[in-house]
Amino acid sequence: MAVWTLLGLIEGKATTRWPKAGGDSGQDGVQGMPRFDSALCGKDCAACVAVCPTGALTLTADHDGRHLDGSHLDVDYGRCIACQLCVETCPDGAASLSQDWAFGVGERADLVLSGRTQAAAESHQPQAGPDPAARSRFRRSLHIRHVDAGSCNGCESELQALNNPFYNLHRLGIFFTASPRFADLLLVTGPVTYAMREPLLRAYEAMPDPKWVMAMGSCAITGALSGGGYTGGNGLEDILPVDLYLPGSPPNPAAIIEALLMFLGRAPQRLKGGHLA
Repeated sequence: MAVWTLLGLIEGKATTRWPKAGGDSGQDGVQGMPRFDSALCGKDCAACVAVCPTGALTLTADHDGRHLDGSHLDVDYGRCIACQLCVETCPDGAASLSQDWAFGVGERADLVLSGRTQAAAESHQPQAGPDPAARSRFRRSLHIRHVDAGSCNGCESELQALNNPFYNLHRLGIFFTASPRFADLLLVTGPVTYAMREPLLRAYEAMPDPKWVMAMGSCAITGALSGGGYTGGNGLEDILPVDLYLPGSPPNPAAIIEALLMFLGRAPQRLKGGHLA
């Protein structure tokens, strides 16, 4: 008997039961997206806005040019890379550390938290995901074609972890395919550079209908740090219709799995109006 076979029998099953109840997501203690409470913002404070490298934070002013008292900070999680500079800089505790990572959404607007509407966003009920009925045939078998459109390979590192013994993505009926002709979902990483724009479009055109697109990572959504560089690339906006957004730099394996399950209608969408339920 091979040594690795013996060790496997001794150690037992390594795959987590998550997302079933009581399972381990593998993300306990892992730093997530920063959390914001605009009610704690000091008047006219713009410390976090000044240090944000991707323009994810903005201040909203009223008609007199003054900041709205206690509710002026707008957050675009589609641009956030979770660098935590805002947390380190904020003097009032309005920005804080969190373990929030389940940020998959079906609508781009749900990645935006507006200080003016934060209370209303918190009253929204989580949705079941973007149009789950149209994907009923794919609930138990989804094939993904991944295209690296200029990524730094951070997202690719997390994607590789999906097939390790702990996460074992295949147990959920989700598979990666080498050919777009067998793919249901086109998963795109990177800001979409000039060199990768044409190959990306060809991959999309080769996919059979029905077909969907996932923007994985803040670079694929907005370009993030790489947006607008000399090689081009501001994400998938105005290039392909996006059905699933997952910000982060990069998003972790559990976030990827939860976003895919949400897309299939097998998990609820937890982020609504920029507020994580």
